[in-house]
Parts: sequence; structure tokens; C-alpha cells
Amino acid sequence: MEKYLILNTLNFPILSMLLIVPVVGAIVAMFLRGDTLLKFWGLAVTLATAVISLPLWTCFDQTTAKYQFVELRHWFPALNLEYVIGVDGISVLLVLLTTFVMPLCVLCSWTYIKIRMKEFIIVTLLMETAMLGVFMSMNTVLFYIFWEGMLVPMYLIIAIWGGARKDYASIKFFLYTFAGSIFLLVAIIAMYIKTGTFFIPELMDHSFTFAFQLWVFLACAIGFAIKMPMFPFHTWLPAAHVEAPVAGSVILASILLKMGGYGFLRFCLPMAPAATLYCVPYLLVMSLISIIVGGYLALGQSDIKKLIAYSSVGHMGFVTLGIFLLNDAGIKGAMLQMLNHGVTTGALFILIGIIYERTHSREISDNNKLGMFMPIYVTFLGIFSLSSLAFPGTNSFVGEFLVLFGAFDKYPLVGAVSILGAVLAAAYMLRLLQKMVWDDSDGHAHHGDDHGDDEHHLFDCNFREFIQLAFLTVFVFWIGLHPTPLLDMMDTSVAHLIHQVDAGSAVQEAVHHGEHHALLNNAGAWVKNLF
Repeated sequence: MEKYLILNTLNFPILSMLLIVPVVGAIVAMFLRGDTLLKFWGLAVTLATAVISLPLWTCFDQTTAKYQFVELRHWFPALNLEYVIGVDGISVLLVLLTTFVMPLCVLCSWTYIKIRMKEFIIVTLLMETAMLGVFMSMNTVLFYIFWEGMLVPMYLIIAIWGGARKDYASIKFFLYTFAGSIFLLVAIIAMYIKTGTFFIPELMDHSFTFAFQLWVFLACAIGFAIKMPMFPFHTWLPAAHVEAPVAGSVILASILLKMGGYGFLRFCLPMAPAATLYCVPYLLVMSLISIIVGGYLALGQSDIKKLIAYSSVGHMGFVTLGIFLLNDAGIKGAMLQMLNHGVTTGALFILIGIIYERTHSREISDNNKLGMFMPIYVTFLGIFSLSSLAFPGTNSFVGEFLVLFGAFDKYPLVGAVSILGAVLAAAYMLRLLQKMVWDDSDGHAHHGDDHGDDEHHLFDCNFREFIQLAFLTVFVFWIGLHPTPLLDMMDTSVAHLIHQVDAGSAVQEAVHHGEHHALLNNAGAWVKNLF
């Protein structure tokens, strides 16, 4: 194991603490009373977790592709099963994204959640542990436990605090994602039977036959494609987003969708490199369809939340497109887009929650001409809308540019088609911005008249809301203008991943392919002919 990892040198179990602190916080919350106390406790625990995670940024060694801050404990020796967690340049940024988004989930629920606050804080904290565990696990069984573990808290968040169709949305979310997880479990068991290990780095180095790789790749890809979600597995996402409370939508958009992309990078590419190369044409086509269909459906929405939900399908299409370009620019762009989407789309869902609390409507026609009443709000709305459409100088531009650069460099036709996604993003986001900020109709005015009290009159962002949005705005411009620190952190790990894919494909071609030799030898030409 030593050749794959660097044991924790901080003399402090930082990764285990990140997993334990939210669980302890949830246990303590069981004994607290009063909604205000519970809110502050939830905020304190998530902030403490974010502070504990800071050394992952400051002490990370960018010169190695080995897993760092590793903690290793014997767990189940009879099955060669150990508790082993660590991070590399691919996972560390997703861990940091999770720890810094979760305090915002508590803040945006401060007045939005009005019932069962104790249960809400408990499931939110448990959710944080499960999501962090997915990104830290170096053992397939541990990975699967955390992967499945996050389903229950997310199901409860939608089912208890969701909208009018919360039962439908929560069950659909659970069934889709659970069904995908079954395929992932089959792949994990099959690889253990074949190798006798659950240790992820060892599985990456193992030379499986092409036929076995293909089955493993398909089983894993179904689970990860559902989580992304890729076309045609995307239908659960709009329902879940629309019915979930604000915090649920932020968690879904900012973190949960990234687990699919992370799974592709951690499992499919390094463990089944030959099968990856074989399936690249199909995955690129699915990615392009996701980009165009997501943008087209977003363009036709009158519900703000549905619009942003469908836009996520398009944005995540760019992520899978970058991943399966299998080049440096594409994979780095995909990883950067995962972070950017977490910042930008999370902020847009917070903005939707803010206006919904004031007007009790998510219809664009009921939330227009806001520039006259909420100048701070529309300033943030403009910033994050421009970021969503990848305007130069914002974070999303850098990630999308890298993906497009990687596409045009390898398959020019793929790059040309994906440009349509960028055009559609500009169309639906500028339409949303124009309607909500400048439209001449007075759709918002009826809310105060109908209800007869001041509660529903429009007022600008308060201090709590301003802090959330200002914090995310910093990342929009920091990443947009100076992405080098993030790219440097992932550089060595991405280079190692590409080497694993190339080396694994070469070994399979030379040793195991047999009847598939000619097919894989010409796989690159096949992809180019297709596009």
C-alpha cells in the first residue's frame, strides 16, 4: 500500500475528524430544544468542519499523485477489508467544496424551514458526513456505504420539507439513485472476487480482461450517469430540485451531482481503461445530448427553479464531455466545472429561495421588475447569471473554455456541437435576467394586495442573505480571474490518471484483448470517424 499513499503527517486525524464532527453534532442536536438554538448549533458545527478542513488546502503537496493525509485502520481482516481514507488532487477540492457549502445550507434555511427544525439539522449534518465519506474513501466497500448512506438524509429532506409534490419527487429520487447503486455494488463484488482486494489504488493497477472491464465499466457507468444525471437518466433531477427546500436544492446541485463525475474519474477511467476507450463515442454522444437537451428544456421553463434545474443537466453534460475527452485540458476543465457549478448553481438556488420567501411564487411572471425594489438582490442575480452562461472573467468561463479547448483539440466536430450549449445557456439566462430585473409588467405587485399584510412586500437582501451571496461571489471572480491555484492542485493527479488510462489500455491491447485487439487498436480512428 505504501507506494500509493502518504500517511498523515499532521499528527492529527484530520479526515476522520471531518467525518466525526458532523455526526457528533447531530447526536448533540437530539438533546437541544428551541429552533434558534438548533440553527446556531447547526451553523457552528458546519463552520467548525469547514475550519478543520483548511489544512487540506494549506498543507497539500501538489508535487505528488499519491493519496495524502491517509488514515489506515484494521476493520475486517478476514475479507482484507480496512478503514482507509485519504485525498488526492482530484478529491481534495471536492472535500473542500462540501465543507464550505454546508454552512450556507444552514444559513439559507434559517427562515425557510418552519417545522421540525431539530430533525432538519440532524439529517443535514448526517448528510455532510456521508458526502465527505464518498470523496475520502480509498476502499470500495467504505465508498459504497457512504454512497448509499447519503440517500436516506436526502430522501428525508425532500419528503418532509419539500413542496406540494414532495412524495413523488422523493420516491423518484430514491428509486433512481438506489437502482443505479445496485449496479455499482455488483461491480464492486465482481472486482473483489477477481482480485481479492477492495483497495481502490490496487484495483486501478490491476489488469482485467477486456470483457470483464466492459461489464465493470457499464455497471459503474449506469450508477454514475444516474447521479450526474446524464441523458436519458436525468428525469429525476427536475422533480427533486423543484420540490426540495432551498438547502436540499443547494446540496443536490453543489455536491451530490459531483459524485457521478467523481465516480467516473475514480472508478471507470483507471479501473477499466480499455473499456473506457471502447465506450468513449457513446459517452460523448450522451454528453452532447445532455448539453443540448438541458439547455433547450431550460429555455422553455416559466418556473425559475425548473429552469435552473434543467440548466444543471446541460452544465453536467460539459463535465462528462470533458472527462471522456481523455486529455489534460478536458479533464481539468471537467473538474473545474464541477467546482464552478457548485458555486454558481448553489448561489442561484439560494437566490430563488430568497425571492420565494417574499413572493411565495417561483414563476418568472410573478417575480419581475425587481430592479426597482431589490437592487442588491438583482446585482447578485446578474453576477451569478453571467457566471452560469460562462461570461469571460467569471469562474464558469475558465472551466468551459478548457473543455471546449480539449474538444476542438481532439474532436473538432464535438467542440462545434457543444458550442450550441453555450448559446442556449446565454439565451435562457439572459431571458431570465431580463424578465426578473427589467420587465415592465407588475407581476410582483399582487402578492401584497392578496395577503393584506406587510409580510409579502418586497424588501432587499438582509445581512444573513448578503453574507451568503457575497461569500460565493468571491469564488466567482477568484476562480474566473486566477484559477492557477486550483489547476496546480489537480495537475499531478490528472496527469497520473491520464497515464493510468493510457498504460492500462496499452497493457490490455498487448496482453488480454485477443479478438478485441483490432477494435481497440483502431479505437481512436473510430472516434474521429464518428465525429
